[in-house]
Amino acid sequence: MDNNEFLSISSEDLEIAQIRKRPNFQVGGSNVPRQFFEEALDQSEVKSQIVADYFGAWTTIMASKSRSEKLAYIDLFSGPGRYSNGTKSTPLKVVEQIIAHPILKEKMVVLFNDADSEFANNLHTQLIQLPGIDNLRHKPQVFNSVVGDEMAEQLEKTSLVPSLGFIDPWGYKGLSSRLIAALIKDWGSDCIFFFNYNRINMGLTNPVVVEHMNSIFGEKRADWLRGKVRKMLPEEREQTILNELAEKLSNNRKNYVLPFRFIRAGGERTSHYLILVSKHVLGYTIMKNIMYRYSSEHNDGVASFSYIPVSNRQLSLLSLYDRPVDNLADDLCHCFAGKSLNVQQIHDLHHINTPFVMANYKEALRRLELNQRVTCDPCKRRVINGIKSMADHVIISFPQ
Repeated sequence: MDNNEFLSISSEDLEIAQIRKRPNFQVGGSNVPRQFFEEALDQSEVKSQIVADYFGAWTTIMASKSRSEKLAYIDLFSGPGRYSNGTKSTPLKVVEQIIAHPILKEKMVVLFNDADSEFANNLHTQLIQLPGIDNLRHKPQVFNSVVGDEMAEQLEKTSLVPSLGFIDPWGYKGLSSRLIAALIKDWGSDCIFFFNYNRINMGLTNPVVVEHMNSIFGEKRADWLRGKVRKMLPEEREQTILNELAEKLSNNRKNYVLPFRFIRAGGERTSHYLILVSKHVLGYTIMKNIMYRYSSEHNDGVASFSYIPVSNRQLSLLSLYDRPVDNLADDLCHCFAGKSLNVQQIHDLHHINTPFVMANYKEALRRLELNQRVTCDPCKRRVINGIKSMADHVIISFPQ
């Protein structure tokens, strides 16, 4: 199939597609083991729900702010739509949201793709059976194409409508920083992708997959990592790899990068990350609050930004913090010494690249007020369940 047809979402109305098989294509080309879709694991469910929740928030904002007649959702490794036990995966959850939304029914263009022709056919069948699918102005398209440099190049050349891209390969084949950059280059466009840390960690020092690693990190950064991580302890190695990935995707700090960590079932090490890349702080803030809700552990009200299987709950990812909110309070006093700002301004100026959400900031400021380390205006405020409220407009004055 011609990738130009796949990417022509900016210039033509789309109708539901018949699956087109690539010549000489072999079933299983997506490299996803068949048993992966035999059941919906807890981690897969959490990943799917995070994406669906962000899609809902993103479309709510874009439907009101975008002047474009269309919005797009692009899922390049979509899978069959359901697990064998009938549980819906991300594609069906997203389309059901569109069907239920009066504005999205008219504006939303949805493109699904999977290199496995059987998966693509299964998804197509599941989509046309959804109640209300005929009410969509733009019926979802399902394509059967291999994701690689050719697709990234076409995306670079195409002016996209505001789009949310989702990249969820089983391993790392097809994932590249170039592809992510192409998906988010246009106004209003974000990307969420699956980063298989376990396999990429092994791949960094495997000479057989040098080009795959180079496509993710960039050749110079990947070479630096290969020489650096060999002698590192696992925890330091993981932090270094994630930091370098974030630096690559941030495009000299122009983009916001936010990861959510999944711990391997039955162990204590990372299996993978779900990562948002957005050009706008609002997208970053929204996803941070979503990831906060799905974190399986909270320490002093601060989220781990991780999903840890029940059997691993004794693992604390914030073990470096004794009382994280107290540490936040101390840092606020240092950062804003001699200044007066409202609660919203304090949050907006400080929260980037921290694990803290608005609720953490309000709790830190309550503790500072209680300990007479700051003054608040107004000082007399409502008390709810024995706790003095801390509204966004309250002015906080920090001593010099």
